[in-house]
Amino acid sequence: MTAPLNPPPPPNERPSYQGGLVPPPVGAHAVGTAPGAPYDHHGEQDGPGMLTEVRQAATAVLAIALSGALLGVLWWKLAPTVPLVGDVVDERWVVFLKESEGEQAIGVDGTFTLLALAFGVLSAVVAFLLRRRGGVPLVVALGVGGLLGSLLAWRVGVWLGPAQDVIAHAKDVGKGVTFDAPLKLGAKGALLAWSLSALVVHLGLTGLFGPRDPEPDPWPAPYGDKPA
Repeated sequence: MTAPLNPPPPPNERPSYQGGLVPPPVGAHAVGTAPGAPYDHHGEQDGPGMLTEVRQAATAVLAIALSGALLGVLWWKLAPTVPLVGDVVDERWVVFLKESEGEQAIGVDGTFTLLALAFGVLSAVVAFLLRRRGGVPLVVALGVGGLLGSLLAWRVGVWLGPAQDVIAHAKDVGKGVTFDAPLKLGAKGALLAWSLSALVVHLGLTGLFGPRDPEPDPWPAPYGDKPA
């Protein structure tokens, strides 16, 4: 007598795959996207390549730096004036503060700092809205662009402000006549306000509203098994 043969499995059932993770079917990567697009291990399309991110960062640096001209104009318009008075002592012109206890000079630095902080917040919000994925090149662009914009604003404000030669200005207006001192940024640390505020705000926006990484998949079920 011969041993009975085991019946073959039904056509709709397949043996369990015991080799670990199941490789994706051929051609599955091209479903719904252009062929050749990079994907991560969750099947989601990756963001733009590094070259594209660097180009976007360079554009951001240029745009942010050029907006520093607007900051310089606003600083020139909104900063308080420091009154000076010229006099002749021993046949020599001298210039001194009209109000020795005035705080206008502090107000000049404070105005620049507040405007730079506001520009930093605005640039961070715009950068986040245009590119929510963030990235290291964009963060570097915010820092570098903010610093360059502050430097440009400083020079534009000084150029638009009163004349730098206070002795010549005092001679022009006359002895004892009050005139405005040139714009001067005493606290050079204010040049970092734009960059710092942009980085902090962008970090906060990315942490609160940025895209989340997908949670890791649980252990895959054997190939062919149906969920209960």
